[in-house]
Amino acid sequence: VTKEGALHYRDMAWRNTRDPYFILLSEVMLQQTQVDRVADYYEKFVRRFPKVNDLAKSSFAEVLSLWSGLGYNRRAKWLQETAQKIVNDFGGKVPDTIEELVALPGIGHNTAAAICVYAFDRSEVFIETNIRTVYIYHLFKDSEEAVKDAEILKIQREILDKGVDPRIWYLSLMDYGTFLKKEFGNLSQKSRSYRKQSTFKGSVRQVRGALLKLFIQIGNLDSETIDKNLEQYDAGHRKEALSQLLDEGFLVKDAKKGYSLKK
Repeated sequence: VTKEGALHYRDMAWRNTRDPYFILLSEVMLQQTQVDRVADYYEKFVRRFPKVNDLAKSSFAEVLSLWSGLGYNRRAKWLQETAQKIVNDFGGKVPDTIEELVALPGIGHNTAAAICVYAFDRSEVFIETNIRTVYIYHLFKDSEEAVKDAEILKIQREILDKGVDPRIWYLSLMDYGTFLKKEFGNLSQKSRSYRKQSTFKGSVRQVRGALLKLFIQIGNLDSETIDKNLEQYDAGHRKEALSQLLDEGFLVKDAKKGYSLKK
């Protein structure tokens, strides 16, 4: 696997750093998002927010504006909240344990473990689609039953316990897995954890994104202005998107000024 990984190695800006903040930033951006889409956004964030304190003290509108177009905007909100928590609770230093990392907004086990591996050389176990692809191709390709993540993770733990360099091992799995997907399709469909992504066009998620872009462009909005600018979307979806964004803390409502992005 390491030979195949070296053969298909992909150079990325976040692979050329051990800065835990930059690695955390890249891992959050890479959640459910392809590498090619992340690269430019990562560079923009690093230039504008070179330190975790810069991200923590910036306005939410600016963070969201830079994030706009990358998708899953909850991540932008969680990312800034995570930066604020790192500054306030950890003295500006990214924590180096899974237990502390998963307590941060938007950081699940896989993201936390990846940060521990790439930033701190910790031998942690995690899984994602490229990793699944390698194991399924070599060990479960002919299996008639859906492959459980637990089976893969058990093997992964055994390999790491043999003393392999975790950073090199995971980078090899990622790059080799990407190559296998191009050659043989998405083998992760054989996984019990596989979930087909829901259609974006016409969804509430699409309206949420359009609504947030509108707030970035205009600022305060009332219901009439929202309906006028987003009339191409289903009225029920507009109402649902607005309600979700209020409930999740993206927006605040003022009796006189209408709706606006949180500060």
